[in-house]
Amino acid sequence: MAIKYRINNFIKAESVRLIGPEGENFGEVPTKEAISRALDLGLDLIEISPNAKPPIAKIVEYGKFLYSENKKQKAMKSKAHIVEVKSVQIKVGTGDHDLNLKAKKASEWLKEGHRVKINLFLPGRTKYMNETFLKERMDRVFKLIPEEFKIAEEPKKSPKGMTAIIERVR
Repeated sequence: MAIKYRINNFIKAESVRLIGPEGENFGEVPTKEAISRALDLGLDLIEISPNAKPPIAKIVEYGKFLYSENKKQKAMKSKAHIVEVKSVQIKVGTGDHDLNLKAKKASEWLKEGHRVKINLFLPGRTKYMNETFLKERMDRVFKLIPEEFKIAEEPKKSPKGMTAIIERVR
């Protein structure tokens, strides 16, 4: 995601809002004058915000500017948390101990900030069981999860059974 900046003579605008090397604001200045000021200081004029009216340009050394922008991008990237949808699969006849283990794993994922998809897998004839009975089975799993959560998507029929998605309460 490399952002290209216009520098010096590549800036097309008639005038720019000029920011000096120390962050001082010079107001709206004709582009030619801004370029000459930058060159007098031995620096470059970089168009920072091309969509503003008038565009915002800053007097800095181009290499240092790119370096600092790259550092900002990396810092933002490291702070971003990607939310994944993890899934837990259970069956109608899954035992209590296994349900506890799966609920514990779902709880860990919720603590990490992920969403958890709970699949009630229904092989063969079990697909045609009473829907209220199947929802009770899903509720059994919900009750076993110690972490506080909310149901993002209510339990609904899916091709392989019944599915619900839960997420942590913020």
